[in-house]
Amino acid sequence: MAFSYLVSGATIYGLIGWGLDRWLGTKYLVVIGILLGVALAIYMTFGRFGGLRPRADKHSEGRRESELPREPE
Repeated sequence: MAFSYLVSGATIYGLIGWGLDRWLGTKYLVVIGILLGVALAIYMTFGRFGGLRPRADKHSEGRRESELPREPE
């Protein structure tokens, strides 16, 4: 699913950039479109799949919260 976001984002925005290049007579909008499409696809992928998950602390790895050492009150 994440790979399809990347491919479709680059393709759709690349085609939009290509169309604008042909219409305006420029040669750089296709590159900007592809980069923008990939950036938006990465953003959507992080939003869809929850982004980066926090790493577990080495000391608490494999333990339940009730088994963790408590600080004195």
